[in-house]
Amino acid sequence: MTRVLYPGSFDPITKGHRNVIKQASDLFDEVIVAVLQNSSKKAGLFTIEERLEIIKELYKEVNNIKVVSGSGAAVDIAMLYKCRAIVRGLRGLSDYDYEVSLNYINKNISNGKVNTYVYLQTKIISLYLQVLLKKYLI
Repeated sequence: MTRVLYPGSFDPITKGHRNVIKQASDLFDEVIVAVLQNSSKKAGLFTIEERLEIIKELYKEVNNIKVVSGSGAAVDIAMLYKCRAIVRGLRGLSDYDYEVSLNYINKNISNGKVNTYVYLQTKIISLYLQVLLKKYLI
């Protein structure tokens, strides 16, 4: 069974988050959505308990999605739940460098056991293709 972790503060959960969860749940046997407290962000709209309740309610009918709370590094949570990968979503090209760096750190901490899978938003793919076409065809 291939289990992956999708960590985030989800304050609030967005259509983009839900898109990543949907894509991951279609591809992997189990998706663990880890609701985390982000200490670098100021107090948000919902408490961690409220976020857990909202997300559990959204996915109560989906058998391969489990919602948990956690603290600490996402890679540690991934190893705790025996996840083979961490799932991430890119909102724009500016997220790419950050995600690459995070992937190297996570691979190092997990001794190569936890990979990273990145999902692109449909609009971002479209934008990226437009940029490439302009760069190479014009």
